[in-house]
Formats: sequence, structure tokens, C-alpha cells
Amino acid sequence: MTEILNDILFIFQRLDWLSVVDILLVTLIFYALLYLMRDTQAMVLLRGIIFLIVLLALLTSLVELPAFSWLVRTTLPALLLAIPVIFAPEIRRALERIGRAGTFMPASAKTSETATRDTIHAVVSAAARLSARQHGALIILQRLDNLDEYVQTGVLMQARVTPELLLQVFYPNTPLHDGAVIISIPVITAAACVLPLSASGILARSPERQMGLRHRAALGISEASDAIAVVVSEETGSISIAHAGRMIRRLDSDRLENILMAFYQSTSANIRSRDLFARMLPFLGSHKEN
Repeated sequence: MTEILNDILFIFQRLDWLSVVDILLVTLIFYALLYLMRDTQAMVLLRGIIFLIVLLALLTSLVELPAFSWLVRTTLPALLLAIPVIFAPEIRRALERIGRAGTFMPASAKTSETATRDTIHAVVSAAARLSARQHGALIILQRLDNLDEYVQTGVLMQARVTPELLLQVFYPNTPLHDGAVIISIPVITAAACVLPLSASGILARSPERQMGLRHRAALGISEASDAIAVVVSEETGSISIAHAGRMIRRLDSDRLENILMAFYQSTSANIRSRDLFARMLPFLGSHKEN
């Protein structure tokens, strides 16, 4: 015990502020990687890889196995090269989030607060009426990310958002009811759109089984973009909302409207700050020249 304490004191005596920063950066990187892979199939793969590495380290260090040790040293570089292939979807999603953080809001997204409020009110009203009738629905609200690749899979509409139009689209057995409606405020861009299904294990671990393909598609589009998905369950009439790979369930109309308004109020604040920065750029450039 005394030797262990002496070793710990020796390590702390050698630490300086650069070493602390170095340790914090490595810790931050590992934390970010684990945070991005939470509730995904990649976490299961990561556990398997860690278990395999620990097992190999114990076998090669505790037991004298020359041939096995040679095999491990030979194959380990190949396993490290395979990691980017195994975790390709998670790496792509992380890079998309990093790139999204530094982008400016497109001009098409700069809608007025009145149009945003009217659109959200129409979506909430339609969701409440669809829920009462137990008509399934999937409504996607576009934000910063471009959803043209999913719009092209559906039927173009370019119509103003109204509760009556949404009710008609999702009426059972109509041509457009099977798929998602994509809204780019203040218009419905397309209906009957095909969305990517979620690869996370959130729905698989749910004790309830009312969540089907609509909920998987809602989570999928929220994982692939920053869009907001509103889902109405056909079996129970329950209203859910998905964003950033997370889902909030059993919402009433008031709570749904408050959540949507909170999302778009934060977006409006980002627009104002970015516009202010954009207006300051010419001034800063001329000031620098002077």
C-alpha cells in the first residue's frame, strides 16, 4: 500500500499544467465519442471490442504464449484499420454535427415569427385531431439541414400548411397517407416521402410495442438531420416528437406546441446572432484596413 501511494505521489509531482490540459483533451474526446454512440448499435460493438482487447491483453501478459502473442501483434493493426469501417455511420453523423455547428442559416429558413407561429399552430391542431381519430401521421419540420433527397422520394405539393390539408393527407387509404409530410415553414413541400429508419436500440428496448415504422422513421430522420418529427400513433393515438435521436412520448396539444415553439425560438435567436455577426463583418474589414 505504501508503494502504491508513493507511485501516485510521484505521478502527481511530475504533472504540470500542460499535462493536465493533455489529459483533459483526451478525456473530452473519449467522452464525446461515447456520447455520440449512446443508444446505438455501435455501443454494443464497442463493448465487444473492449472486451476482446482486455481478454487478449490478459492472455498475452499472464501466460507465456509466444505463437499466440505473435498472432495478436500481427492482426492488431488490421483490426485498428477496420474500426473506421465498422463505425462509419457514427463517424459520418459526428462530422455532420460538427459541420452543422459552423454553418449559417439559409435564406429560405429565415421566415417570419408570424409564419412560424401559424405553421406550428396548424401542425398542433392537426396532430390533436388526428390523435382523437387514431389516424397515423408523420410530420417533419425542416430546420437548418436540407431535406431535398427525402423530398424527391415523395409527391411535391408546395401548399400552405393548414390543419384541414394535413387531415386530408393522412386520411386512411388515401394516396398520400402512407409516408411522411415534409414542411419547410410556411409550406408543405412534399407528402408520401420515404425516410431512413433508425438504427438505434431505443425502440427495441421499449417495454411497449405500439411504436412501429413511423416511430423508427421519425427517429431515423432526427438522427440524420436536425429536423423535428411529429408522430401520431395509429394504434393508440399517442402523439410523440423526435429530435436528435431522442423521442418524447404521450404529449398533449399544449405541451407539443410549447416544445415546437421552444425549438424555433432558439433557432430564431441563432439567426439574429448570426445576422448581427454578418452585418459586423464589413465594418470589421474596413476598420482593419484603416
